[in-house]
Amino acid sequence: MSWKNKLAAGAAVAALAWPALAAADEATDARIKALEEQLQLLQSQIADLKQSTTSNVAAVRKDATATTVSLNNGRPTFSSADGRFTASLRGIFQLDAVQYDQGAPGPLASDFRRGSLGDATENERARDLGDGANFRRARIGIEGKAFGDFEYNFLYEFGGTGNEEAGKISAAWVQYNGLGPARLRVGAFPPPIGLEADAPVSGSLFAERAAPAELVRSIAAGDGRTAAGLFANGERWTAAASYTGNTVGVQSFDEQSAFVGRFAFVPFKRDDALIHLGLNTSIVFNPAASGPDVAGGAVTAIRLRERPELRVDATRLVDTGSMDADGLTTIGGELGAQWKNLYLQTEYFDIDVERKGALSDAGFSGWYAQVGWTLTGEARRYSVGSGAFDAPRPAKPFDLKTGGWGAWELGLRYSNLDLNYREGAAGGPLAAGAIRGGEQEIFTVGLNWYLNNVLRFQAAYQDVSVDRLSPGGTAFGTSTPPAGAQVGQDLQIYSLRTQYAF
Repeated sequence: MSWKNKLAAGAAVAALAWPALAAADEATDARIKALEEQLQLLQSQIADLKQSTTSNVAAVRKDATATTVSLNNGRPTFSSADGRFTASLRGIFQLDAVQYDQGAPGPLASDFRRGSLGDATENERARDLGDGANFRRARIGIEGKAFGDFEYNFLYEFGGTGNEEAGKISAAWVQYNGLGPARLRVGAFPPPIGLEADAPVSGSLFAERAAPAELVRSIAAGDGRTAAGLFANGERWTAAASYTGNTVGVQSFDEQSAFVGRFAFVPFKRDDALIHLGLNTSIVFNPAASGPDVAGGAVTAIRLRERPELRVDATRLVDTGSMDADGLTTIGGELGAQWKNLYLQTEYFDIDVERKGALSDAGFSGWYAQVGWTLTGEARRYSVGSGAFDAPRPAKPFDLKTGGWGAWELGLRYSNLDLNYREGAAGGPLAAGAIRGGEQEIFTVGLNWYLNNVLRFQAAYQDVSVDRLSPGGTAFGTSTPPAGAQVGQDLQIYSLRTQYAF
């Protein structure tokens, strides 16, 4: 083939290939454009993702430092997001209305009923206890955690016995929880001392603790007691040991110093039943001094006295008077049991006072037994941390719209407090070293209505019997009945408590 023919053939081939090449270029341009659009879309999505991530990180950081507020059963609680800091407001308000039913009062010369030794006001009031009402407790405070391992509690009391008070510290303490099962507490608080004493005041079966338990509690424990304590508990046991001084607001030349201890455990437990056993003790090493520590030593007096198991009238009907003593020891035994909506508890206390000089040690005792039955079927709650029973929670809180009537509970109690030591026979003189403090017996029947978890009413009837002989001399002042005369009495008490606690 000549060169002309070859050239013509190449031109023909090129002419035929040009449309295909042009089409290929157009397809390439289209693909490039599509890739550019996808790249722009991807860049836009990445930018949105960056913005969204930045916003989420900021939100997470904000949530991590936010404070939450909750309202559980009327109790406001503030918490940090990590739970290391909390603050809960607490309040207990108890209004008691009481009527005392006793014989008509007569003149002191012929009506021998008496109150505390050497107290003219109580001797007048013992013959005519005052009906009326008062706020037994009006407490407000704050409690919570700090830095994870620390707890705190500050509680102020404006209620009182007999009349409301201007205000005093009921509790002010800090506690370290970083010791495994143990906790170390320092401040003013009621050291654990018994089954009845350690039950929450807002959940007690009756308006007041049984007289023997309250008396023992007041010796070296009780509200506002300055103390340092070590507490621990496991799944079925609780233990406490405290070193205590005076109560807040009480000043003496040298403070009382004492040890308060308690151990309790649950040997039997199942879903609807349990048995509680416990031991407790108070040991007063040094009673509070009533004067300077001069040659021969100051008087270090111990006095045991108690009211009937209500506080609208503050008169004490049993009283040992002051005993000059080197120390005091109490030993208490505890038994509690629960089966479904039925519960029982009882305690016995032995009190030994080590008197100075040639006087023999004086011994006293007390015990009580009480039973509660929740008519609506709810069970009382047992806390192993406190080793005590608390009020039932209503299954159907009071609400007329839904037909709920709350929880109803019936309670019975008998208590005996014996502050006599070799008291002798009626009509006879007081022997050397003997103490006629009196014996008080109280039978109580009560009905509790728990409208909901914060509001309840308590109605009760008490039959009180005080057997007490006059020491004679000037024990009650110028109006002291003859030695051996009966200065006790029998009376009945009707009471109603209204309580709101959160």
